[in-house]
Amino acid sequence: MSHDHDDSSGSARHPRGGRRAARRFDDDEPRFLKRTRHATAPAFDTNADTDVPEVGDRWSSWDQAVHGPEPHPEWLVTELAATDTELGVLKTGKEADVHLVRRAVPETDRSCLLAAKRYRDPDHRLFHRDAGYLEGRRVRRSRENRAMAGRTAFGRQMIAGQWAAAEFAALTRLWQVGRELGSIAVPYPVQLIGTELLLEFVGDPVEGEAAPRLAQLRPGPTLLRRLWDQLVDALVVLARAGLAHGDLSPYNLLVQGERLVLIDLPQVVDVVANPGGPEFLARDVRVVADWFVARGLPGDLVDPAALTGQLLREAGLR
Repeated sequence: MSHDHDDSSGSARHPRGGRRAARRFDDDEPRFLKRTRHATAPAFDTNADTDVPEVGDRWSSWDQAVHGPEPHPEWLVTELAATDTELGVLKTGKEADVHLVRRAVPETDRSCLLAAKRYRDPDHRLFHRDAGYLEGRRVRRSRENRAMAGRTAFGRQMIAGQWAAAEFAALTRLWQVGRELGSIAVPYPVQLIGTELLLEFVGDPVEGEAAPRLAQLRPGPTLLRRLWDQLVDALVVLARAGLAHGDLSPYNLLVQGERLVLIDLPQVVDVVANPGGPEFLARDVRVVADWFVARGLPGDLVDPAALTGQLLREAGLR
């Protein structure tokens, strides 16, 4: 797990001590907060438009957004008469926050929960290590490259846009692969507007409780092995697509029942185009392998070097 929006209308209008520190697996140190309405500044700028719904915070922005792959899941509310209601914060991180949103059609039983991933204002973002991740994602125009390299306000906004667009593209591609092969699970990418992603909420759709992160669990031997096998399958699918997660850890893997779901892919790495791609891939393997071994998975089932070599071959690099 991960585990990043606007204003539109319905029918009327078209909105990361001690001597021995505990082992850490998550660079971003996300804080998981109790969901309270508007725990941070309101995400929806209702002052920007006087046409606000009687119920909810904004009209659905579906018609203004880039949409996820078709066919759209049956649970997804796409009606323009729907409204979006802010329910609270699911996670905060250095670069983006994730909010819980309900999209519903008033006076009907049509509704769904979504995870809204929102990158912060350019003046407050801390895009750590971004230079390494952005290798292989260069844009063509020299002005934009100079702005990103110099971290100007414009450049930071472009970097944020690249994160959002890269995550949306990766989720779209992996969702389609997972639907066809069933060997990788990611949240369905609902829509993209600027630096906001609306994603499938992975958790209890009635209670609004998010699926736990792998790091929160202490699986028994049988489930631990099943989760490892799913993870290896997912890494193989990524490698065959020429990708590495880039920041894989037990904190960006969700466990829904016994299903492992990959989240937080803005830093997804093209292992072929990025000169550091193989090392990003190798680090992903080391971090998750260490966690599984520490939780009791027999060492003879985990060989990080061998798995890394297999993944590089799958990616055509060996």
